[in-house]
Amino acid sequence: MSLLVSLLGAESTGKTDLARALVRRIERSGWFVAPGGALVVEEVLREFCDRHGRTPRRDEQADIAAEQTRRIRAAMARADVVVADTTALMTAVYSDFVFSDRSLYAPAAIDHRDSALTLVTALDLPWQPDGLQRDGPHVRAPVDALLREALAVHGFSYGVVAGQGEARVEAAWLAVVRLVRPSRAPLDLEGQGPPKRWSWLCERCGDPDCERDSHPVLGGRDDRR
Repeated sequence: MSLLVSLLGAESTGKTDLARALVRRIERSGWFVAPGGALVVEEVLREFCDRHGRTPRRDEQADIAAEQTRRIRAAMARADVVVADTTALMTAVYSDFVFSDRSLYAPAAIDHRDSALTLVTALDLPWQPDGLQRDGPHVRAPVDALLREALAVHGFSYGVVAGQGEARVEAAWLAVVRLVRPSRAPLDLEGQGPPKRWSWLCERCGDPDCERDSHPVLGGRDDRR
């Protein structure tokens, strides 16, 4: 059974760099049965914007979300661990924010249930321009709020990753460690059934103000309580 780690967050919060660095960290651990046991699934929206030279219309959002899920599931069929640089749930959040279209939440939530671990990237990194999919620093807080609302409404636990550089990677890595609780032996997920969903709660984090102003570690919350 493949383990899916999903990275969600507002724009310019380091999801792409974190996804790639986390896969390298997982591969260095030697837990998994073969080289290439961990894969990154890149963001479909970025590819769309680069290919078309524009951002998607409202009627194109559902196809982008579906393609993101298709690629994630294809990667899960090949690798022990998949780190997704966003999921369909993030597309649903942006469809709500940009177009006031909430119709994508329900199917995206169904797709997101493949995730064993959901990590939300904090707003503690400086905003940087990066192509057509970036709107500006002013959109990060409202998108972050919509994302957390969606996770809460649909009953998803999540952890919050904060910190600069390697500290951010280690925070995400700690979440993976807490999820799988490995021994020193390589971890073989075959035959173990679906991984348990992460539900560790850090009383110091999960609050956006805390994440911006406080310590660079990972916090978590479980909104299903």
